[in-house]
Amino acid sequence: MAKEIISESESNMKKTVEVVKKEFASLRAGRATPALLDKITVNYYGTPTPINQLANISVPEARLLVIQPWDKNSLPEIERAIMKSDLGIPPASDGAVIRLAIPQLTQERRADLMKVIKKKAEEGRVAVRNIRRDTNEQLKASQKEGKLSEDELKRSQDEVQKITDRFVKEIDALLSTKEQEIMQV
Repeated sequence: MAKEIISESESNMKKTVEVVKKEFASLRAGRATPALLDKITVNYYGTPTPINQLANISVPEARLLVIQPWDKNSLPEIERAIMKSDLGIPPASDGAVIRLAIPQLTQERRADLMKVIKKKAEEGRVAVRNIRRDTNEQLKASQKEGKLSEDELKRSQDEVQKITDRFVKEIDALLSTKEQEIMQV
């Protein structure tokens, strides 16, 4: 009984860390990466479609993204979606491909990004702790129902705490890696 509850909470914590990783990947740190375009959807024949399903995205240089649509008719729509997004990079199109030149980060923009990633990391930590709290409540309920002894409850809660600490450390490691990436000139 306790094992299932704990393994489910561990799985949920793992998903939370994955969400934090994706959030960090979509933040621009002065280096071109196709993940920058993950959140942008294009109105493709009336259907919101992610750019990576409409085009080939390549990184020929450290500060350049090239988007080559498979359907040339979708080029203006992709361009429009990029301009409407919060990416803040003007697309340059030559009729066949769209180029996004990633500008050098200013000190002010770096400071803003640091605030954003710290907030996202804290949200991830809070989510992991909420999962811990819910798991402990489930374990206590199981003990009240007579499915767990007090010793098993204590052991299970200790295990949940160790798992929580491990995932919080993982989020902290992701945060420190992203901070170094942002501060790198």
